Amino acid sequence: MASIRELRSRIKSVGSIRQITRAMEMVATTKLRRFQERAVASRPYSQEVTGMVTRLAGMLGEDVGDRPLFQKGAGSRTLILLVTSDRGLCGAYNSNVFRVLETWLKEHPGREVDYYVYGRKGYQYLTRRGREVERFLVEPPLEQTDYRAAARAARLCSEAFLTGKYSDVVVLYTAFESVVRYVPKVVPFLPIEAGTMQGEGGGKTGGDLILEPDASTIFDRLVPRYLETRIYNALLESLTSEYASRRVSMKNATDAAKTMQNALKRVYNRKRQENITKELLDIVGGSEALR
Repeated sequence: MASIRELRSRIKSVGSIRQITRAMEMVATTKLRRFQERAVASRPYSQEVTGMVTRLAGMLGEDVGDRPLFQKGAGSRTLILLVTSDRGLCGAYNSNVFRVLETWLKEHPGREVDYYVYGRKGYQYLTRRGREVERFLVEPPLEQTDYRAAARAARLCSEAFLTGKYSDVVVLYTAFESVVRYVPKVVPFLPIEAGTMQGEGGGKTGGDLILEPDASTIFDRLVPRYLETRIYNALLESLTSEYASRRVSMKNATDAAKTMQNALKRVYNRKRQENITKELLDIVGGSEALR
């Protein structure tokens, strides 16, 4: 059994770890609230852009399908935009993303895949397995990402798709549903499904609206914004999910440290009591021997 001094040192070490994990939990909670507010604030703009695009798609009808971004690419490869975290200590957040990626690859055997990656953990995961990363998006860091960074990522994906090298582009990110539920998803990004958009438009043709310039020009200008908002929302939801997972992970670590510290204190008190009892017995024994 450990000595009194060793137990005292271990209790102090576990207490220090508990303070660190508690501080990290509080930081994660603060950042979770901040990114969640950003995600909520971006929804009206995203919904408005999506609504305008779907209404214009309904007005243009079959002409929408003639645009390159609405047609399947000429290539045979698939481009995956993978969104992970830059840092660890966030529980199973990255592991869940990688598991969904491996499941998707098994469901599409023989598919040739290229990767655009957000997050150092995703880059490390792919390179360790010998998978080539076409682009590693590091500027700005994922935690400091903004709409400009999302627009750049959307433009890179669109340009790669228009080269004819890829048949489609998908995004693998973690969708934030609540502070205790965040689900990795693989969602199609390109080509845009024209039939789906026309269906979402609800058959509205805009009535007697007069558009200047014409609906086709406005539609072509709005489609890039529509793609940018999808990437931006995916990045925000992934960041929110990351900090929700980190908060839970750090809370569990804090609770585990508290439990361990209490157990060590019980052992320490029992050991200390045993030593005190032994010393008292020695004193009493010595006193009796002197009589």
